[in-house]
Amino acid sequence: MLDYNAGQVKLIDRIQSTWLVKKGFPHMQEKGVIMDVTNVEQAQIAEQAGAVAVMLLDKLPYDIRQSGGIARTASVTLFDEIREHISIPIMMKCRIGHIGEARILEAAGVDTIDESEVLTPADTEHHIWKHDFKVPFVCGCTDLGSALRRIEEGASMLRSKGEPGTGDVKHAIVHFNKIKEQLRLITASKDEPSELIKYSREFKVSFDIIQLTANMGRLPITIFAAGGISSPADAAFMMSLGCDGIFVGSGIFKATDPQSRAESVVLATSFWDDPEIVLKAQKMVSEDKAMGGIDMETKPSSERWETRGSDI
Repeated sequence: MLDYNAGQVKLIDRIQSTWLVKKGFPHMQEKGVIMDVTNVEQAQIAEQAGAVAVMLLDKLPYDIRQSGGIARTASVTLFDEIREHISIPIMMKCRIGHIGEARILEAAGVDTIDESEVLTPADTEHHIWKHDFKVPFVCGCTDLGSALRRIEEGASMLRSKGEPGTGDVKHAIVHFNKIKEQLRLITASKDEPSELIKYSREFKVSFDIIQLTANMGRLPITIFAAGGISSPADAAFMMSLGCDGIFVGSGIFKATDPQSRAESVVLATSFWDDPEIVLKAQKMVSEDKAMGGIDMETKPSSERWETRGSDI
């Protein structure tokens, strides 16, 4: 007798590992907000505010910066607990290059893995080869070269490597503008193979991915803005630069008005091109309740997370 259930499981197992599905899952979250959370209460606030997903960490980026030490992936027991209380997807971070953490998160049923510079990198020479996994991965990037290298490794989603936990959005802006400028240059050269070959060598990626990106005039996968976003105005501005959505964490939960701030950022992200609605969102929050923030210009370069893994 045909074991339908067993056959169905094998079919689903095969479908889930395809590039199309892994790339399509983040695509469904576009124009949305993904919020960093550390407990059930924060996850529920995020869902109630309209977040499309949450990113579970052991500590918020601001607290990671303050506490120092080694930052690792969050508790999978906490993941199970949060999963019982919310219905939106749950993402979790693993350290750059840490295949062991990634395998554990995949086995736990995490919806997306973020190979993240926010945690202490485990490998300073290699990122994870993500094609070996069935679960989608998101990775950070600072320019077009690092973005395309992550895509070739199998990333299904990208985010700008701003400086999380600072409340200072300028780093995310700089990275996004750099990506846009490099996209403009290769798009202008899409009919000149010799120029695309030069870009392929400069970015250390295959000619095929350069040609595909040049023909599309944009990155082939979803890219969100992340790092330093703490207000509706920040979110709307990043959306106006061309990003597909927003990551935010410390800017929400290190403020003293997390519920209204979460709702306002979601509103501004969804309606970023309507000034009247963005104004309404901005009126929902007060600057005296915002997180204090960290000026990274006063810190040594070794404390900047954007440099972690960018050159590999």
